[in-house]
Amino acid sequence: MSFLRNISTPTLSDLELVNLYKKSGDLKVLADLYQRYMDLVYAACLKYLKDPEISKDAVMAIFEELVGKLKKHEVENFKGWLYTMSKNHCLMMLRSGKHLKTNEFDPDRMQLMEEVHLNGIMEKEQHLNQLAKCLEALPAEQKMTVELFYLKNKCYQEISELTGFEWNKVRSHIQNGRRNLKICLEQQTVHF
Repeated sequence: MSFLRNISTPTLSDLELVNLYKKSGDLKVLADLYQRYMDLVYAACLKYLKDPEISKDAVMAIFEELVGKLKKHEVENFKGWLYTMSKNHCLMMLRSGKHLKTNEFDPDRMQLMEEVHLNGIMEKEQHLNQLAKCLEALPAEQKMTVELFYLKNKCYQEISELTGFEWNKVRSHIQNGRRNLKICLEQQTVHF
């Protein structure tokens, strides 16, 4: 029975297995060493990748990566080095987007662009109607100066010349008109 044989046979330390693998290149030696820490590698992958299936694939990919990397590095603490390598592998997967799964979408659940476009137009039209109502509700001087300034792009001096109001009065009517429009629009939004 292999179970009993494993108990009676003294096991080699991690460092001894690392050195044996480096000398021989025997994948069975590396597999025996990796087998000790597969649970650790899987747990690290699951921590970062959050998906059991992707984590299982990553465990296998890390072993393949280990085949070449272990020969190139001086490793004193195999367990810590393997954990760091596993973590880095997962982080690289996350950065590259290779871990992402794609899902098919149901076209019936998608909203058509025409509907979105019409909704936007309808909302804008509703907003303009509210603005027009609020503009009509302003006192005559405020309405006139706001229309000239915002709709006809006249400056304070031009409005003063057209209306006969002093420059300071024009400024005051525009500021008060803008404030009253804002209040009116806020009240209409609350009522809807």
